[in-house]
Amino acid sequence: MSISSELIKQSNHFISLNPTRIAKCLHQLSEEEVWKKPNSNTNSIGNLILHLCGNITQYIHSSLGNNKDTRVRDIEFSTKGGFSKNELIEKINHVTEKAIQIITSTTDEELIRKRKVQGFEYTGIGIIIHVTEHYSYHVGQIAYWTKLLKDKDLGFYEDYDLNILNEGID
Repeated sequence: MSISSELIKQSNHFISLNPTRIAKCLHQLSEEEVWKKPNSNTNSIGNLILHLCGNITQYIHSSLGNNKDTRVRDIEFSTKGGFSKNELIEKINHVTEKAIQIITSTTDEELIRKRKVQGFEYTGIGIIIHVTEHYSYHVGQIAYWTKLLKDKDLGFYEDYDLNILNEGID
């Protein structure tokens, strides 16, 4: 197995965890709660999902996938509704599936080629790392906001024993 194929495999694994976690949160919330903002300096869960769709589309679909960049970032944050929970779930699922397809088909040459995204210069590897960490960061915010609203564990790891220690290290 090559380093690049392992990077792609692991990135796709962590990226693919996020839509299910978002859906789990949205299924706990009312339509109104999805668009609720705790204060004027924070975003609603709906805004965060639109932002993730915009970011993934700009970085992966457009830049890594070599497609035109049509992102209008300000709309992601100024939108106050207009999408149901199910529409948001469909939207993030579609954007994520397409991103995984693009990442999977990325060649070694494209992984090391530099390009500009949002004024920053990244290689394809940098783009994949950015999207992986950015996606997880905002899903964490969505989960935290859901926990605050519902006062319950979301069960992301309910099927795992997270107290298992590492093997082979003495």
